[in-house]
Amino acid sequence: MDARDFDFQRIAQGYKKRPFLHKQVIERFHRDVASRNFCNGLDIGCGAGLSSKALKMICRHVTGTDISGEMIAAAKELYKGEEGYDFIVSRAEELPDFPVRFEVVTAAGVVQWVEKDRFLTGLGKKMVENGYLLVYDFCISDRMKDCPAYTAWWHDCYLKEFPRPFRNEAVWTKEDAARCGFRMIDQIQYEMEYEFDQEAFTTFMMIQSNVNAKIEGGSRSVRAVREWFEQSVEPLFHGERRTVIFTGYSWYMERE
Repeated sequence: MDARDFDFQRIAQGYKKRPFLHKQVIERFHRDVASRNFCNGLDIGCGAGLSSKALKMICRHVTGTDISGEMIAAAKELYKGEEGYDFIVSRAEELPDFPVRFEVVTAAGVVQWVEKDRFLTGLGKKMVENGYLLVYDFCISDRMKDCPAYTAWWHDCYLKEFPRPFRNEAVWTKEDAARCGFRMIDQIQYEMEYEFDQEAFTTFMMIQSNVNAKIEGGSRSVRAVREWFEQSVEPLFHGERRTVIFTGYSWYMERE
């Protein structure tokens, strides 16, 4: 897979409805690293704009970029008429010239797809000295509160039906950051919770990368996949709401 595998209207519209866990990530960053607010923020790989919305909590203005034109169209639709946002199509390694330098940059779910050194070196030229870079991601796990059957479903049904494609999940080191002009402040891992009903859970799972690979690759239709999820997860929900555990990480960096 590469980042362009997300450049479909169905996926972009689905991203508008993802759990807004980005808010918790930004609140943690604000508490752990930078307790002040900023004028200009850059959100790389903004998707449909939820990560930009989170960054806007601590910035007067946020510029969101994404390689996917469909994602940018969805973000513009979502924040149409709201002040303090602009969105542009751009590769993470080929950012255009901006009229400002950025004090804080976020990159959510991006590092699996970028050329690390080229990305960091280019980004540093767009930032103020001592500006902050927050790299983060979170994903749904194989754990549901008070429901061990969910873990069995995850491994024995879901991952067998939709195997995970390769992703570059290498952890960046202090040396990687320093080589490109950044100082690694800290790297943390954490868990978050989110409550779903069955319909919301199914909708969310329909935009997972391994599911997208089956649908957009043409081997399964959207309708067939949705029916598979509805039937297979019904015994887990029984018409009730369930809390699922998400695992996440944040890397805090500073431009030197």
